[in-house]
Amino acid sequence: MESDRDLDPATPATAGVTDEFVRHRPMLFGLAYRMLGSLHDAEDVLQEAYLRWAGADRSNVEQPRRYLTRVVARLAVDNLRARQARRESYFGEWLPEPAPAEAVDTTDLSYAVLHLMEQLTPPQRAVYVLHTAFDLPYEEIAEIIGRTEADCRQLHHRAREALTKSPRFTPAKEEHERLLNGFVAAARDGDLATLRSLLHADVVSWSDGGGRVRTAINPIYTPAKVARFFGSIYARTPEFSLKRMTLNGEPALLVSYPASRHLLLIDAADGLIRGIYVVANPDKILTVT
Repeated sequence: MESDRDLDPATPATAGVTDEFVRHRPMLFGLAYRMLGSLHDAEDVLQEAYLRWAGADRSNVEQPRRYLTRVVARLAVDNLRARQARRESYFGEWLPEPAPAEAVDTTDLSYAVLHLMEQLTPPQRAVYVLHTAFDLPYEEIAEIIGRTEADCRQLHHRAREALTKSPRFTPAKEEHERLLNGFVAAARDGDLATLRSLLHADVVSWSDGGGRVRTAINPIYTPAKVARFFGSIYARTPEFSLKRMTLNGEPALLVSYPASRHLLLIDAADGLIRGIYVVANPDKILTVT
């Protein structure tokens, strides 16, 4: 996949355009990823943003960072709207694409929150990200998404309400690792009693194979059902290997079988596992491995 980092500044003028864009690239990529939950789509948005930047009349652009933020935000909203139509034909659950630290800074954005943001409409997500993560005023956000300032305030209120229905408490890294490792160990041993003891009463497991890998099609609820499911897939042969990773600022595991692999991430609350995410779609694994 082509990236703006691959562009060849053949002339001094082009070099200046590219240098200015690259200077703001980390921020722009972080914006696109938060808006889209996909590294691949974020790269596509930045490539299009660079082309628009290179072809624009920049003589009246006093603040390139702000100008580029607007371009990327608008492109991301368009991408979200188009993806809503494609989502109807997506097989099973759609989970965000996990991100390693070297790809984008997500120290302030857990995978669980990124997953919750999928419930928002494109305008809600745009307003929430731009105001909360990038501190843009509502007046400016209104110009970006083509809504009134009052609309943007209401969109942000609704987005915040949706994201705080289930309060998120980020556990310490050691606690997160203990739960994740204990979960896999108990499932591997077929120890359903220990497995259930690690699960919150409201636990939910989501799996995303994109129709290309066999996974659970629908979410799995209740500790008993979740324990049975993972006890059956991790206790069976063939044996699997584990690779510890950090994704979206939190511990995660790459689980590899001879013929398949998936990423395993969890969300914890009150010292227990409340959310489990199995990302098996090969396209979403490729970018982090």
